[in-house]
Amino acid sequence: MKKSILIFMTLFLGNACYAVAIDTDSPKLIQAEKIEYDLKTETIKTTGTTNITNKSGQKMTLTDSYITRGGKDLSGSDIQIWLGPHVYMESDKITRDGDITIAHDGTFTACKNCDNYGDAWEITSKKIKHDLDSRLLSFYNMVFWIYDFPILWLPYFDMPDPGVKHKSGFLTPNLASTNNMGTQINVPFYVYLSDTHDATITLSYLTKENPLFQLEHRLNTKHAEFRTNGSFTHNREGENRWHIFNDDVIELGENARATIFLERASDKTYLQKYGFYDEQPFLDSGARVELFGQSSYVVADVHVFQELRQENEYQSVPNGNILPNIHAVYQTSPLFASTYATLIGDILGISGDGVSSQRIIGEARITSPWTIWGGNRITASIATRYDIYNFHNAPMIDNEIYSGLKNRFLPSGYLEWGLPLFRPGESWTHVIEPRARLTTMRHIHDSQFAMDNDSAGALLSDATIFSNNRFSGLDLWENGTFADYGVRWAAFDSDGQSIETFIGQTYDFTRREDTDRNSGFHNGQSDYVGRIGYNNMKWLNLYTRFRLAQENLSLQHIETNLVLGTSRNFLNMGHIWSQQFYDNQMLAESIHEFAGGVGFAITDRWSVRWNAIYNATNNILQQHNGAIYYEHPCYYLSLGYRRDNAEKEDYRGYTSLQFRFGISVDGKHY
Repeated sequence: MKKSILIFMTLFLGNACYAVAIDTDSPKLIQAEKIEYDLKTETIKTTGTTNITNKSGQKMTLTDSYITRGGKDLSGSDIQIWLGPHVYMESDKITRDGDITIAHDGTFTACKNCDNYGDAWEITSKKIKHDLDSRLLSFYNMVFWIYDFPILWLPYFDMPDPGVKHKSGFLTPNLASTNNMGTQINVPFYVYLSDTHDATITLSYLTKENPLFQLEHRLNTKHAEFRTNGSFTHNREGENRWHIFNDDVIELGENARATIFLERASDKTYLQKYGFYDEQPFLDSGARVELFGQSSYVVADVHVFQELRQENEYQSVPNGNILPNIHAVYQTSPLFASTYATLIGDILGISGDGVSSQRIIGEARITSPWTIWGGNRITASIATRYDIYNFHNAPMIDNEIYSGLKNRFLPSGYLEWGLPLFRPGESWTHVIEPRARLTTMRHIHDSQFAMDNDSAGALLSDATIFSNNRFSGLDLWENGTFADYGVRWAAFDSDGQSIETFIGQTYDFTRREDTDRNSGFHNGQSDYVGRIGYNNMKWLNLYTRFRLAQENLSLQHIETNLVLGTSRNFLNMGHIWSQQFYDNQMLAESIHEFAGGVGFAITDRWSVRWNAIYNATNNILQQHNGAIYYEHPCYYLSLGYRRDNAEKEDYRGYTSLQFRFGISVDGKHY
C-alpha cells in the first residue's frame, strides 16, 4: 500500500507540539512534545507525554515511547489506554513485541467513569498480557476489586478483549437453591466454533442430587438455522432422566420452507423438577414442509405427542399421533366482479395404541362479496365437501369397534349481511356495524363417526360465530341450518385510542342430537357472547370476552386481560371464570383462575418483578415467582425465587432460589 507521511507543527499556548499522521495499514495519530522520525528505519521516538489514537478510536497516553513501523513494536512508561468508551487500562511500563503486548503492574476496568461513586469493578495484576492473534487478555497474580474493595484473588485469569465478538471460555457461574435438591451451582462453558456456530455446555452441581449436564447448540447457515438444547442426569435412585428440544428451520427457496421439531423428555415430571417446564401440556415432535404461492398454500406435517398432563374427567383431547397431515388451499383470481373460488384438500392420519384412522377431505367453495346501495355489504357462499375415512380398530360413537371405510357428502352455503355506519367527529370517529349470517348445512344423523378425531369439542365465543365452522377441527360437522347475528361498535381518535364492543348470538333451526351445556350452544337460541376492549396506546390495554346464559343473562364464562403501565413499571392481570355442568341439571366445580404480574423501577438501576397464578377453584396459589434486579453499565445481578405448588405423580412442588452476577464490557455480559 502506498505510504504517505504528513508532518505538521502547531503551537499551543507557546509550547511546541508536533503531530505525525502515518497512512499505513494501521493509520494512527501521534501527538507528543517532541517526535523524531527515522526515514530509513521507519521508526518513531517520542519524548515526554505522548498521545496515540488508532483508526478505531482507541487512545493511548504514555511517556518516552518508541514505535516501529505500523506499531509492531512499542515501548514506554506511565501507560494509560482507552480501549472503548469505558474500557481502560493503565500500567507503569508497557512493551510490545509483534502481536504480544505486556503491561507491568497494570490495572484493567470496563467501568471507567461509569459511576459517580467510582469504578464499579477493576482488576489489578502484576502482569497483563494481550495477544493480538488470540485476542486474549491474560492476567497474572490478579485481584478483582468492587468499588475499591478486594473480592477475589486468582493466580491466573484470562478473558477476550473488548473487540472480540465470540470467544470460547467459562461464563459467569450462577447459583440456585431448592428445598428438594439442595444448592445448585451452574458452571457454563461457551464453545465458539465460528461466527455462525456455537454452543454452551453447563455442568450443574447439586448438593442433594447427582450432577446435571446441559447443552445448547446454535448453528446458522445462509438458508437455515438449527437450535438444540437438552439435559441429562443419572439421579440417586439410579434413573436416567433427560430432555431434548430441537427446532430447525430450513429455507428451500423463496416459496418453500421445512421445519423439523423435537420435544421429548424421559418422563412426565422431569421438566418440572429440574426447572425446564413452561406450562406446556404436551410435547410435540415432528416435521413440517410449507409451500407458498401467490394464491396458494400447502403444508404437510407429522406430529408425535408425549402427554405431560394427568388424566382427569374434564380432559378432552384427540388421542394418538398425527401421521401425516397435509393441508392445501388454492384461491383463484376473481372469476367475475369480486367472486372467487377456494379449493381445499386435507389428508389426516391418526394412530396410536393399535387404533388408527385416515381421512381425506376435498372441498370447493365459491364466495361472492358485494357492496350495494347505502353501503350494505352482502356476501354469498356455497361449498361442497366430500369425506372418506378408513378406520382400523377404531371405537365409534355407538361403542362399536370398527374397521373399514366410511364416507359422507357435505354441501353447505351461507348468506351474510353487514352495514358499517361511520360517524366522524372532531375528536372521535364512531363505527357501528350490525351483522347477520344465515348458514345451511346438510343435516346428518351423527356429527361425527368415531370417538377419536381432530376435534376436541365445541365452545361458543365471539371468535367462533360468523365463521365457516364453529367447531374446532374438521371431523365434527355443524349439522343443519343456523343463523349468527350481532352488532359491533367501535370508536377511535387521532391519538390512537380505541374502544370496541360486540354482542352476538347464534340460533339453531335444526334440533341437535346432543347438546353440551358447557359449550354455550342450545337447541334454538344459544348463549350470548361478546367482548369489550380499550387501548390508549400508552399505558392501558384492557380486553375482556364473556358469555351470558340465554335464559336469564347470568354469567357463564368470562376472561379478561389487563396491561397497565410501561415497560419498567407495569401491572399485568389475567382472569378466567367458567361455569361447568355435569349435565343440563347438575353443576360441577367452576374453572376459576387468576394470573398476574407486577414490575416497578425503584431507581434507574434497581427494579422488582413478581408473577403468580392463583387457582381460585381449589384455593391454591399454584405458582409464584419474583426477583430483584440491578442493571449497571458495568455489571448486573439478580436475586429471585420460584415456588411451584403442583403435585403430579412422583413430583411435589418446591421452592427454588437463584442468584446471578456478571460483569459487562461495552454491553456484553461475561
